[in-house]
Amino acid sequence: MAAPVKTGLRYVKPILSLTPGDCRNRVITLYKAWYRQIPYITALYDLPKTDADCRKKLKEIFKRNAHLTDIRTIDILLIKGQMELEETTNMWKPTCTLLYYWNDTVDPKPTDFMSKFLGGQN
Repeated sequence: MAAPVKTGLRYVKPILSLTPGDCRNRVITLYKAWYRQIPYITALYDLPKTDADCRKKLKEIFKRNAHLTDIRTIDILLIKGQMELEETTNMWKPTCTLLYYWNDTVDPKPTDFMSKFLGGQN
């Protein structure tokens, strides 16, 4: 007879945050840091966008990841966001990479025959 399999929890080492509340505070702190730097960024890079446009885009980017609940995933995104902020404020990025955030979204490709035919696809 085979012995029953014991299942256990796998504990992983936290990256930055220990609790969801701590993680939430870090996200809010990063958002505020970006929000405060927007006037300086638009002036330094001479962006053709207003501060209101940049704040709207910042909110959109943060809302894009609002559904995440895994603390380690959020911590990794926090680290990436802090690196982006440092690169942006130190002017280590060219202006074109900042304007990339405002690229138009790509329309989905048609899936049915008539849409493909009218769109000129095979």
